[in-house]
Formats: sequence, C-alpha cells, structure tokens
Amino acid sequence: MATFHFDLVSPEKMAFSGEVEQVDIPGVEGDLGVMAGHAPLVASIRPGIMTVTVGGKHEKIIVLGGLAEISEKGLTVLADTATSVAELDAAAFADKIAQMEEDLKEKEGSVLDQAIDRLDHFKTIQRQVVNSTAMHCATAHRQLNKPCIAGLFCIQKGQLLSRPYREFL
Repeated sequence: MATFHFDLVSPEKMAFSGEVEQVDIPGVEGDLGVMAGHAPLVASIRPGIMTVTVGGKHEKIIVLGGLAEISEKGLTVLADTATSVAELDAAAFADKIAQMEEDLKEKEGSVLDQAIDRLDHFKTIQRQVVNSTAMHCATAHRQLNKPCIAGLFCIQKGQLLSRPYREFL
C-alpha cells in the first residue's frame, strides 16, 4: 500500500512524524480518511479519536480539536491536544468530564450550547475508549484462559490491572 508523510503536532510535542498508510480524522463536518494522493484540503478537527495506520497496525490517538492540512507534501495535523489511547489517564479524563458537567450550570445561551457540544464529544471519546478496553479485556481473558473476576478486572497488554474495570467508565 502506498504511504505518505504525516506530522502530528501538539503544543506539548511533536507527537508523530513519519510515513503512514492511512489516517482517519474526526472532522467537524464529518470524519475524513486520508490516504496517499488525497486532494488538498484544510479541515477543522473535532474532539475524537484519530486512527493512524502504519505497517498494517492501527494506533488510536485522542485529539481535542485542531486543524488538518492535506497537501502534496502529506498531512499535517495541528492538534490542541494529542494523547495516545494507551497513555490516557482514564481517571483524570473522567474528572475532566465531571468538571465540564458541573461548569454547565454557570453557562447560558450559545456558550452553553458550545459547552454541551464539547461535553458530548468528550463523552463519546470516553465510551470509545471503554469499548476498546472492554474488547481487550475479553480477548485477553480468552487468550490467557483466565476467567474474568466477576467482570470487574481488565487485562490490558497481557497484564492484570490492579484497579477495577469500572474505574474506566
């Protein structure tokens, strides 16, 4: 499969730079699948999960908004925040959602509408991460031939996590 150059830049770091086969981007006007030879385009990114395909493997990265530019040189994503799903602090993310819900009480009009939209995006990301973790859990339990302890623990990367699965919700 043909490849193209992809740069993922956030204020904190250059999160990724290299040749990729495909990048799926959560766009404001709909999701975009970018492959080699894509037409030039600039698009706004909504909070969501971006999937980067390299060597047939998929890496999922949480982006919380930004811009994507597709040109003859490749794809550049300037993300407000970019965090690998594998590196996500689920508890901190849940706390952020709880704080956003609490902050809704202080907002009105169009500001409230925008805050609700952003909160919905965060909750969608949270559900996607939980579903991904749940699939890893079920697969790992089958592969290791170990029963899930009342469905409360999750195995991720082949190791039993010490915290209850429900903390990921």
